[in-house]
Amino acid sequence: MRIGELARRTGVSARSLRHYEQAGLVSSVRAANGYRVYEETAVVRVTNIRYLLDAGLTLDDVAAFRSCLDGDLPSVRPSARGLEIARERLAVLDARIAAQTAARDRLAAALDARSDAHR
Repeated sequence: MRIGELARRTGVSARSLRHYEQAGLVSSVRAANGYRVYEETAVVRVTNIRYLLDAGLTLDDVAAFRSCLDGDLPSVRPSARGLEIARERLAVLDARIAAQTAARDRLAAALDARSDAHR
């Protein structure tokens, strides 16, 4: 399939697909006319890449999951490095959530105090 069809089927832009290919996560062959041609298996691979990116991983992080990208991602055991990366990203997300929650609580307290002062 050509890049436009892969983009349509996965909901990922052609630009992102080219970026994934440049990062070595997706491969294609060139047709005689120069167009990129992807195998059917690229649909699952791109869907899994997108899943990992949406979970907070970077493209470099996703590379550690190469062995898992062509199947049912949740059912395949990742490499030791993949597990380490996932734990690191989870810790970063937890820290961000805690910081955002603290900021929200401060803002809510400030608004409450302001509202109480005007009563």
